[in-house]
Amino acid sequence: MLKAFLFDMDGVLFDSMPGHAVAWVKAVERYGLSMTAEEVYMNEGRTGAGTINALAQRTWGRDATADEIRDIYAAKSEAFNSYFLAKGEAPVMPGVADVLNNVRARGLMRVIVTGSGQHSLLDNLNRHFPGMFSPEFMVTAFDVKQGKPFPEPYLMGLKKAGISAGEAIVVENAPLGVQAAKAAGIFTVAVNTGPLPDSALWDAGADKVYADMRALLEDLDNLLA
Repeated sequence: MLKAFLFDMDGVLFDSMPGHAVAWVKAVERYGLSMTAEEVYMNEGRTGAGTINALAQRTWGRDATADEIRDIYAAKSEAFNSYFLAKGEAPVMPGVADVLNNVRARGLMRVIVTGSGQHSLLDNLNRHFPGMFSPEFMVTAFDVKQGKPFPEPYLMGLKKAGISAGEAIVVENAPLGVQAAKAAGIFTVAVNTGPLPDSALWDAGADKVYADMRALLEDLDNLLA
C-alpha cells in the first residue's frame, strides 16, 4: 500500500538548477578546477563535498582537504546566492504545487530527499509550501555520509517516514538521484526539467519519465493505479 512520496528538491520543487550550474562553474574555476554546465546536471544530487572531491581527483589526483572543501563550497554558495539576488529567488517549478496538493489530498506523506545544503533553498520550503513538509521528514546534505548515487539518502528517507521501499514513490529529475532511489529499491519517476536527454534518466533506471511536473500530475491517477 502506497504511503509516501519522496521528492528531490532542486529541479523538482524549485527551478534552481540554472543557478547551480552557473555557480559551480564559476566557483571551481577560482580554485584551478573545471566543470561544465552539463557536468553540473549530470552530477546533480551529490553532496557538495562529493562533487568537489570528484573534481579534485580528476585534476589533482587526490581528494580535496577539509579546508578546500569548505572554501570551494562557500564560494559556490556565494555565487549561487548572487545569481538569484540579481534574478530574484529560485522560482517554484511549474505544476509542483498542484502535484503536492494532490498527494496531500490522498493522505500520503511528503518527504524531502535532497543532496543540497543550500540554506536559501531550504528556507524557501516553508515559505512556498507552508505545512507541506515537516522537518522530521527531510533528508539533506547535512544528514548523510554518502550522497546520491548511493542509496543512503533514500534509505534514510524511508526510515524517517517509518515505511518500506514498496510503500513509496520517488520523484527525481537527475540521473544520480534516480540511481540512488533505485538502489534503495523504490519505484522512481523522473521529471526531465533540465537540458539532459530523456535517455540519461531511462539509462539511470527510471521507471517512468515525464516532460515536467504538469505531465506527472496529468498521469497521477494512472500512476497510482
